[in-house]
Amino acid sequence: MGFAASRHGERVTVLVMTYNHERFIGQALDSTLTQETNFDYEILISEDYSTDRTRQIVQEYARHHPRRIRLILSDHNLRSNEIVTRGIRQALGEYIALLDGDDFWLDRHKLQKQVDFLDTHPECTVCFHQAIARDERGERPDWYWTPANQKEFSVLEDICMGNFIATGSTMFRRAAIDAPPEWYSSFFPITDWPLHILNAEKGKIGYINEVMSVYRYHEDGAYSGLSQSQKQDQTYHLYQRFEEVFEHRYQRFIKAGIFEYFMDWADEHANRGEREQALACFKRGLTGRPLHPLAGMRKLARIWLRLNISRRQVRTTP
Repeated sequence: MGFAASRHGERVTVLVMTYNHERFIGQALDSTLTQETNFDYEILISEDYSTDRTRQIVQEYARHHPRRIRLILSDHNLRSNEIVTRGIRQALGEYIALLDGDDFWLDRHKLQKQVDFLDTHPECTVCFHQAIARDERGERPDWYWTPANQKEFSVLEDICMGNFIATGSTMFRRAAIDAPPEWYSSFFPITDWPLHILNAEKGKIGYINEVMSVYRYHEDGAYSGLSQSQKQDQTYHLYQRFEEVFEHRYQRFIKAGIFEYFMDWADEHANRGEREQALACFKRGLTGRPLHPLAGMRKLARIWLRLNISRRQVRTTP
């Protein structure tokens, strides 16, 4: 499938989404401004009526870099994916790279590497790379966002089952989803996963196995600031919403995603000795369906056995 190139000089639009990122936005923008490329790119900042100094900071950056930075400013807090949709609509680049205002890039050649990849692989509508997840609270050491066994090329069924792409690692072809559907704006705070599915409807997902960005976990993050149970609730409702908006076309893979996600969390909670949380996840996992029935039944039986053993242990503890 072919896609038309941009009619403007920019090959890439860097779309920065920001709200109340006063502590982080400077580092995010510096990491975009220091990119070394053999093409022109623009930075489009979509700011959602912050209550801290974020708006003043991005305005200062725009004044200092008028040829590079454009601003889209909300006149009230939208709290929806319209801040992404309007950026896609106004983007001039052939490719769009996403960056949340509380994350940042590590590699000065990130944009160049991703453009080279997409130029070389026209069958791909989106590509991404490895990212470091960093807990700003210091409660755990850095870890990698994408699994170590990530394959170079993924397809629609893979991304329907679960999101393995960090937002700040994403670059996609603007022409693939030039006008996101109306339902997309209702998704909040998860912005990137439905975009990846929309892209994967048009082509493959490519992976560059290099660490080129940092995803921050902090207490003020729209997603990372949630408790684990809140994240699980949100993920479950998101799977259900996917079934609705995609009119059950990908039900098999979405059901498999529900099964794997919640059974894995049931296993994790059981490992931590959190039986009540493990049982809640197990019950939700049962509303899904394994992609491979035999392997799924083995996993289900193993976790159910662990939960029953832990229940007997609780009853017999003096």
